[in-house]
Formats: sequence, structure tokens, C-alpha cells
Amino acid sequence: MNLIDAGRQLADEWIAFRRDLHRYPELSFQESETSAKVAQQLDALGITYQSGVGGHGIVADIVGDRPGPVIALRADMDALPIEEETGLEFSSTRPGVMHACGHDAHTTILLGAAQLLQTHQFAGTVRLLFQSAEEINAGAKAMIQDGALEGVDEIYGLHNLPTLAAGMTATKYGPLMGSVDRIEITIEGRGGHGAIPDQSVDPVVCASAIVMGLQSIVSREVSPFDPVVVTIGSIQAGQANNVIPHRAELTGTVRTFEPRVQEAISARIERVVKQIAEGYRCTAELRYIRQVPVLMNHDACVSHVDSVLDRVIGAERRITAAPTLAGEDFSVYLEQIPGCFFWLGSGPTSDAEQAYGLHHPRYTLNEDCIPLGASLLAAIALHRLTGGTQEETTYSYENREEPAHGQP
Repeated sequence: MNLIDAGRQLADEWIAFRRDLHRYPELSFQESETSAKVAQQLDALGITYQSGVGGHGIVADIVGDRPGPVIALRADMDALPIEEETGLEFSSTRPGVMHACGHDAHTTILLGAAQLLQTHQFAGTVRLLFQSAEEINAGAKAMIQDGALEGVDEIYGLHNLPTLAAGMTATKYGPLMGSVDRIEITIEGRGGHGAIPDQSVDPVVCASAIVMGLQSIVSREVSPFDPVVVTIGSIQAGQANNVIPHRAELTGTVRTFEPRVQEAISARIERVVKQIAEGYRCTAELRYIRQVPVLMNHDACVSHVDSVLDRVIGAERRITAAPTLAGEDFSVYLEQIPGCFFWLGSGPTSDAEQAYGLHHPRYTLNEDCIPLGASLLAAIALHRLTGGTQEETTYSYENREEPAHGQP
């Protein structure tokens, strides 16, 4: 039986598992129950693993019948601090926590790929990485620190995309997703009465100028062909309407699409922040926190994924991915070893571009993407470890005999 058909036969089992994860989401570095459920599935499959890697992460190896490369497949497990508004019968039971990014599906897809891989012979090893804390850009670093990449030759991963129809995929050579950095700014002035501003040094006015001044970096100091976003997401200053506060605190995010731009942007931000503050008679401290680099796919690995997708589901089911400045800590793995990250459509088959996006409280997932994703991850590993000799089929979304899975 080919991978696509095998995946379809197991779809109900995997969808039920995903729905259980969806009911009981856990935040970053708190995924103890999720990890235990993954471990239980691996035990049932007879796959050996190590738990507690990089937090609640799990590393499992499926060893082939002869020596060969080590190919890693990765899934993230954490949820978001969002109150779910989908109304699904399997909605989150935990107030203020939701799988609004589909990591429950990613975890299920990787377990499905593991189950499919066990029925095939290959040279080498497939390493499964179930990762904590992607949403706070910390899990991949923790996994690497605990040795998850030791001996790995290449790594592959996917992310569902609800604005792309289920049955479709999207890949891109080079940069796919942006770098993620955090900025924290403390502005010190001199507080006083709001009716006597001349006797104070107002950090709120200074903060306002800094917010606007930072945008001049994007418009006047970086090439328009180099995408950059500098967003101030929070300003905290004062508590009373008639009091000029002594201090203002700002936090923000910086996104770039080229490593060289990411390297240069921090010095520019520091210059603008401090010199504007000086002009307003304030002092400013900038804390620039590098989180993850640009997600830079490796050409040979993208070529491999493209070849597998075209052979397994047909070239008409693969499009070129649009770049995005959203971040993903899979980029940290790609700094260490070659690999490829791609999009798996998880939206409705018509008007997917109108679907609620990732991180939305009404985000939903077309569960047809789960068996397909599992089959594709398994195929990517197998074709790499068998020299492309595995059987192939053309995936036909429209002509499936079983009913489509989706929200009830």
C-alpha cells in the first residue's frame, strides 16, 4: 500500500488524537500532558525515545535496516494564551489557552509519519523531534542544547496554513520567514503635576517621538528591497490623568528578511532611541534581545522536497510560498544543519484566503491536512533514505472516497 492510501486508512485514528490534544492545550514549556500522550503513542508503536529534552520535548529514532544518513523531522507541541471562540465540540477546556496555531495537528502529523515509516525499509535513521516552546522562540535552542541534533544530517518540517486550501503545499528557496528580535526600552524623565509641565521632563512625549522616529529607520535607512518591520506593541507609563510619570516602558518586535539586515538594525535602533531621548531631556535604555534568525531554507533540501511533492501529490498541488515576516524557531535548526520548512494547506477547499488566520481565536483547521501531512513527511524522509525508489502515487483530493474531515 502506498503512503497516501495508508495515511487515509489511519485518518480517523489520528484526527481523534488531534482533537484530544486540542481540548487540553498547554502553553510553552508547560506541555507535560501533551508530551506524556506523545510518549504513550510512541510506546504503542514500539519506538524508543528520550523524554525531557529541551523542556518537555521528545527525541525518538526509527532505525533502518542498514546504515545511512540521519534525517530529522520536527513538530512543535505548544499552544497560545488565547481564548478560543470557534464553538467546536472539541474546543479548549482550559480558559485563555488555545491551539490557535495548529501545533496539535503538527504533533499528530509527526506521529502519523512515524507510524507510516515503520512499515518501510530504508538505510539510515529517521529522528523525530517533538519540540516545546516554539511560540516563545525558545524550544529549538533548548532542544539543540540538549543534543537533539547530534548526528543529524538534514532536517525537515512543515506548518499548516489555514489560508491555503487543504491538499495544497507551498515551498520557497532561500528565506521563507523573518527573523524575530525583541526590544525593551526604558525612558527616564522627571515626574510632576500634569498642569505644570515646565517643571517636569515628560517621558510620555519622549516615548511618542521615539515610536514615530523608529519608523524612519524603515523608510529612510534600509533599502525598500529589504523588508523590515519595527513595531512597538506596548507602552506603559503612569496611572493618573493629571500626573506626568517619571518613567515610560516600551516593548516591541523587530522583523527582517535578510541576515545582514538583522545584524545592522540593532545599532540603528539604539542610535535613534538614545538621541531622540536626549533631545527631549530624557535618558533611555535599550535592551535588544535576539530571538531567532531568518528562516533560510537550503537549496538542495528544497529541491528534494519539491521533487517528492511533485511525485507524490502532483506539481499542480505545489505553489511558491509568499515570504512572510512571521517568525519560526525552526530557523535555529537551519542555522546548524541543512533542511527545508514548507507550508501545508489546512484551509477550506474554496475561498481559503478568507479563512481565519493563525493566532486568531476563531482559527480552525481542515483535518484533511493531517493524513496528507503525515504521508508527505514520511515520503520526504523515505525518498531521502531510499534514493527515491519508494512507490509513488498521485494524490487526488477531489476524488477521495471517504468524506472530508473538518469542523463539525
